[in-house]
Amino acid sequence: MAGKRPSGNPVPVSDLATDILDPVLRKRAGISIGLVQSWEEIVGARLAATSRPEKIQWPRRMHEDDPFEPATLVIACEGMAALHLQHQTGEIIGKANAFLGFMAIGRIKIVQKPLTSTKRREMPTLRPLSDPEKSRLAKTVERIEDDGLRASLEKLGATVLGRKK
Repeated sequence: MAGKRPSGNPVPVSDLATDILDPVLRKRAGISIGLVQSWEEIVGARLAATSRPEKIQWPRRMHEDDPFEPATLVIACEGMAALHLQHQTGEIIGKANAFLGFMAIGRIKIVQKPLTSTKRREMPTLRPLSDPEKSRLAKTVERIEDDGLRASLEKLGATVLGRKK
């Protein structure tokens, strides 16, 4: 963590997740969560949608006196993104090094594999409710005092009933 937080004050969940995930990513993949979060800024929106940084492979040093050698950034991508990444290798290395603050990356290794899709599912079309269904739903939620909760539950009920055939 960046420092001790006073007890009792709310803390954003993203800060907690970053504090937990960053050491794990550094140990397992040699990569920081900041690089993953800033991937779109480094490669652009088009390439960020079809690629992600996998890990940073640091070369082995036999002795402490061995000179520093830059690492290899392993990038996972889908299909044609590999060709685009290959053409922009120099630019990506420059931007990644600028982000990291030193000449950390010397080359890129591209690995083609499927990435989990972040595309949202399309909502199914709902059939209109009949008058008896609407009145039954309204009667079910009528005793709920909070207007927002009642409206949310009514919407949920309409969705559930609208999916049934």
